[in-house]
Amino acid sequence: MPVLVLLCAVLLTGGAVGLLAPPIAVLGAVLLGVGGPAWRLIRIALAVHARTGDVQDCRGGGLLALTTVAGAGMFCAATFTPSAVRLELALAGLIGTLLGQLVAILLHPGAADTWVLRLRRLVDGLSLGISLTFAAWLLLPAGDLPSAVLVAGLGVIGTGSVIVVTVLSVRGQRTPMLFCGGGSIVVAAGLAGWLTCFAYATPSWTWCLAAAPVIGGAMMMAVGARRARRTGPLPATPLRGRLSAYPLLTVPAVLATAAAGYHLAVMGSFDRTSILLGLAVIPTLVVREVMAAADVRAYARRLSVQEAHFRSLVSGGNDLTLILDDDLRVRWQSPAAARLFGLADADVLGRPFTDLMHPEDASEVALALTTASAARPTQSWRTPLVTARLRDGHGRWRDTESTIADQRDVPEVGALVVHVRDVGERVHLERRLHKLGFTDQLTGLANRRELMRQLADLGELPGHTGALLIVDLHGLTAVNEQYGRETGDAVLIEAGRRLRDTAEPDDVVARLGGDEFAVITVAGPMLAYGTGARMLSALREPCQLPGVVVHLQASIGMADIDGADGVDAVLRRADLARRRARQLGRNRVEWYDSYLEEQLVRRLDLERELPGAVERGELDVAYQPIVDLTDGQPVGVEALLRWRSPVLGTVLPAEVLAVAGDLSLLVHVGRWSRAAALRQLASWSREGHELWLAVNVSPTELAEPDFAADLVALLEIHGIAPERLIVEVADSLAADEQQGIIVRLAELRACGIQIALDDFGAGQASIGQLRRLPLDIVKIDRSLVTDSTSGTDPVRPMLDVVADLGRRFGLQIIVEGLETTRQVGQAQAAGCRFGQGYALARPAPAERTEAFIADFHAP
Repeated sequence: MPVLVLLCAVLLTGGAVGLLAPPIAVLGAVLLGVGGPAWRLIRIALAVHARTGDVQDCRGGGLLALTTVAGAGMFCAATFTPSAVRLELALAGLIGTLLGQLVAILLHPGAADTWVLRLRRLVDGLSLGISLTFAAWLLLPAGDLPSAVLVAGLGVIGTGSVIVVTVLSVRGQRTPMLFCGGGSIVVAAGLAGWLTCFAYATPSWTWCLAAAPVIGGAMMMAVGARRARRTGPLPATPLRGRLSAYPLLTVPAVLATAAAGYHLAVMGSFDRTSILLGLAVIPTLVVREVMAAADVRAYARRLSVQEAHFRSLVSGGNDLTLILDDDLRVRWQSPAAARLFGLADADVLGRPFTDLMHPEDASEVALALTTASAARPTQSWRTPLVTARLRDGHGRWRDTESTIADQRDVPEVGALVVHVRDVGERVHLERRLHKLGFTDQLTGLANRRELMRQLADLGELPGHTGALLIVDLHGLTAVNEQYGRETGDAVLIEAGRRLRDTAEPDDVVARLGGDEFAVITVAGPMLAYGTGARMLSALREPCQLPGVVVHLQASIGMADIDGADGVDAVLRRADLARRRARQLGRNRVEWYDSYLEEQLVRRLDLERELPGAVERGELDVAYQPIVDLTDGQPVGVEALLRWRSPVLGTVLPAEVLAVAGDLSLLVHVGRWSRAAALRQLASWSREGHELWLAVNVSPTELAEPDFAADLVALLEIHGIAPERLIVEVADSLAADEQQGIIVRLAELRACGIQIALDDFGAGQASIGQLRRLPLDIVKIDRSLVTDSTSGTDPVRPMLDVVADLGRRFGLQIIVEGLETTRQVGQAQAAGCRFGQGYALARPAPAERTEAFIADFHAP
């Protein structure tokens, strides 16, 4: 830009001093000084359009550049035309430039966004321009002016006035608009001066002086466009801008009036031109006042609509709005008071707001109001929700929530505003949800969640004491199966009632789920144990239900609350005590002690060490011979699993199988033990010992779909006949008679494998199931064998009956658990051919068992 200014100055100076022909100098200066900025202005407009995609953001700048170039170009062309048409061509260019600049400024972003606002700017500018023209006409010396010069002056003053009003009305980024508007006025003034040179036929070197403002104005517009491009788009101007009021327009009107008074006093009269100019002020002022009146009416309509909306919102809303004075008395209440709370103005106005609240809540409300009143009006302050009960017009207490808004800095309000909302339905719903979420729906007692919450709250109290009792009902499953779930639910309800009636008033009785209950008592150990004993006695009483009498058993475990680390630890300890009470025969109350913790630690150790025991070679198989009672010869062996852990020592099958079942390792361990036992049996077979092999199988293993195929494959691998393998199933498994397991046993039997029912007489299997199950052998439990020395043995006939029934069903009988010679004799007397027990042979490793067998088969 500085280089461009210097070149233009050199050209114009050369033309003015005669170094260059003035038309040539003016043309060169205009091409550089007007064409260059105009081209930059057009490029900026195109860049804005490419960025926003909206022609409204760039049309003002583009039109401003085009009209400036067109006007300057026509004046340059006029310098090369004959003097006869020069003035008319320049006047046409000036008028076109003025109209184009006027439209361009009105279309500029942020200047006027609607046609109504553009019309307002035009009327304001014309009013200002006519007033200034009238004052100038009266105050300046009189003289004959060429009509072209007069038109040019009036056009520049009118257009400049509109541009000034429009530019000064912009609220944001005024600097770019000042440059663009000021540049437009300077260009218009320069063209008017150039036309004056043509009108008065001044020397051609004066054209260079007149062209300088045109070039300077074009450069000002380029600077403004560049600043607008750098600072972003101009914000929109509202309809009622800063200059929509009177100050800017009042001063010229006063000046015109003063000029008219002065002229009248000096000259004594007005000429025709003065009268016409004075009258021209009136239409613009009238049009402006009409538009202002229309604005006022529109504004009044908007206020009326907004007031109607406000009244409808306040009257039809669900909140009661109250305005309090400095003494916190109710100054005004919304019309919704009668509809929402039945409160009349006579009952509320003038009363302290706290008098409307429940006495128990009044202090909290007063504190919130005092805090709000003490805060400064301009201070950022946010009140919390104030929950309180409000007395309605019918004398009922209603649950409400109130918020306090400090409107003292608003002149129209100047007070604290309280919004009150009725939350009775929500509070009722919250209470109901709390009851649903923390209450057992069947018994009405607390549920597990509420029990955990109460335990946590009790644990947070300093110096707390108490105990947790877990009550386990027994026999409920049988009740459901025999009488239906409705009867079972009735039993649970009755049990919950008995527990609640037996507990102390401060105790918490809860149902954990299923047939488990829990009680939190704050009493000491002795009193808590007494409470547990009373509960056990109450639960053992028969339940008299319609058409049925139910007898229940219960196990109760207890643990101190203050001795545990957290809620989960208390529950775990009480549950361990409950398990011990159940194991010791039920209908007992047991305290938690460290022994139970030791058992838990051992269980955790077992669960940690068992995975990978097969791979580490820690598992082993022991064998207990099965003996023919007629000659004492061993006919078979039973494979018994042993875990010889280097950490835990020797672990018996009962512990191994229980942990393996919980860890889903039962199938893996069972497959390994059967493979090892069959491999050993094959080794004995090669040495000439034709023995049976009995293996124990769990329900989980039998449920495997490929169990039978795997077992047959093992027999084929080791070359063992299927009839030499006996699969033993527990008595409790047979009692369930699960259809899938029975089918699996039938598949094994179809393959030639013998099926034995283990521990018959110790569980729930009935004698009728001996006929329904696919069995080959029955192993009679040791409970049917006795060491009694009396002549009348009540058990012996039962052993005889079972043995006789087995033979009638075509089953072989094996009596297990024979530990004395007398028991062996009882089995022989009952006609049992095979026996197993310590009196015959103890379980031993494969090497010792092989030696035992070899002693009987030695020649």
